[in-house]
Amino acid sequence: MSVHYTLNLRVFWPLVTGLCTAFVCLYHVLRGSGGARAEPPDGADGGFPLLKISALLLLGYILLRCRHAVRQRFLPGSPRLGGHSTFSPRHFQEPSLDILLESYYEHEVRLSPHVLGHSKAHVSRIVGELVRAGRARGSPGPIPGGTLALAFRGDFIQVGSAYEQHKIRRPDAFDVLVPLRLPPLVALEPRSLGAQPALAPAFHGCFVCALKAPPGASGGHWLRDCKPFAEGFCVDVRGRRHLSATLVLRWFQSHLQRSLATVRYSLEERCRVTLTPGGLEQPPTLHILPCRTDYGCCRLSMAVRLIPAVHLGDGVFLVAPPPPSSPVGPLSELPEGLRADALWGVNTARQEQKLLGWLQERAPPGACYLKCLQLLKALRDLGARGLDPRAATQWGRILSSYVLKTVLLAVLLCERAPEQGWDEAHLGKRMEQLVRFLRDCLLGRQTLFHCVLGLGGAAAEVGPLPKVLREAAPVDLLAAFDRHARELVAARLLSTWRRLPQLLRAYGGPRYLARCSPPRSQRPQHTQGFPKDEP
Repeated sequence: MSVHYTLNLRVFWPLVTGLCTAFVCLYHVLRGSGGARAEPPDGADGGFPLLKISALLLLGYILLRCRHAVRQRFLPGSPRLGGHSTFSPRHFQEPSLDILLESYYEHEVRLSPHVLGHSKAHVSRIVGELVRAGRARGSPGPIPGGTLALAFRGDFIQVGSAYEQHKIRRPDAFDVLVPLRLPPLVALEPRSLGAQPALAPAFHGCFVCALKAPPGASGGHWLRDCKPFAEGFCVDVRGRRHLSATLVLRWFQSHLQRSLATVRYSLEERCRVTLTPGGLEQPPTLHILPCRTDYGCCRLSMAVRLIPAVHLGDGVFLVAPPPPSSPVGPLSELPEGLRADALWGVNTARQEQKLLGWLQERAPPGACYLKCLQLLKALRDLGARGLDPRAATQWGRILSSYVLKTVLLAVLLCERAPEQGWDEAHLGKRMEQLVRFLRDCLLGRQTLFHCVLGLGGAAAEVGPLPKVLREAAPVDLLAAFDRHARELVAARLLSTWRRLPQLLRAYGGPRYLARCSPPRSQRPQHTQGFPKDEP
């Protein structure tokens, strides 16, 4: 993805003035400390006239500011002209949607590669030390050591938008998988729940993971030998022992707290680190705060979600807890015999990154795939403005980042020649195509399937999928939400897209776009719930 930098004149000229003044002051300090010098003759000026140079620089800055003010006063469309201007408003051509999108992307959406790189490197160092300390400590859980103990594998896997090059605005939130090492006597038999017709759609993307004997192990001896592990980390589901996501998550959070205590002192010189447990519904979050003595260029506070993961092979991980896919957790809708604490989510980041890489290899230079995805996220954030907290939460869950990424992949793979028509010149058209496809999915005219799970997953275009993913049933990402809620989100999404030029002028971009901003009475107001627009 190409990176464009713009010069901010409001910062550039004061910075130049300050630097020149500093150099002149430094010259005079060095000149004055050079020892006794001959006095200059009468009427001669000894050295640079500091006052004159400073006055000239200040005068140049004032002239530039006055020039900008004059342009603002006499440009067409300025409210100060009133009806006496020789220009007519119809002669002033407003910026096109492509220009507005590009400007908003550069000023409000695009992340600085420099800041993002520093943030990712900082996260890698901190998490790396924490995971290595956790591996060295062993297991403090119900099995305090030995061959049946659960432990850290010793590595970590960075996932999410920050590592797929489509994160927006600030690099202050990251997701990291922490793989766990199972005892050698324990083997797993994962199974998708998507094929069970009696199960609510919110649970179709979940997995259960039964214990089984490894190849070559005797059944009776194996049950006796792995009994301590089964009692500490498993629950009974329909007469069979299953690995419990809840018990594993509880052990994981406790182990992280103990591991952090061993490395906290060594990290104090670089940052302040705290760990917030997520309870039984969210993974723990590691908060990395810059210390007062840190004078680095990227002093950001970052939140890192540490997700316990069980490796199933071929880059597929079960994660605890499963991500919430519904506005309410309908645990009462689970069929009899199936326990909520035995449900796992699945992480297929490796297959998704492979699919994105395959599409980028086919794309010509300058393709705007990822830029469209970033702008689609920004459009979602603009649409959430003015909503009450409950409606904003529902809006964000339905239009999650994963749903928006799946929309992009589905549109690209539906086209016969996706590499054509995705250059920067067609940015507005491609955005409209994505918005209308997403609206059709929300209204039920299209089905938005998970891009990896099932034989019909989009990732199958790249190569064969692991067995556990091929045997999973296809999962509709929007089926868990109420139809009325999806219709309201579709209506607001289309309304936000139609009002996008006004929103971009009101909420972002350089100052020259503010001349075209709508009156205050036309700006979006705070609303209770979703508007009653028709899709």
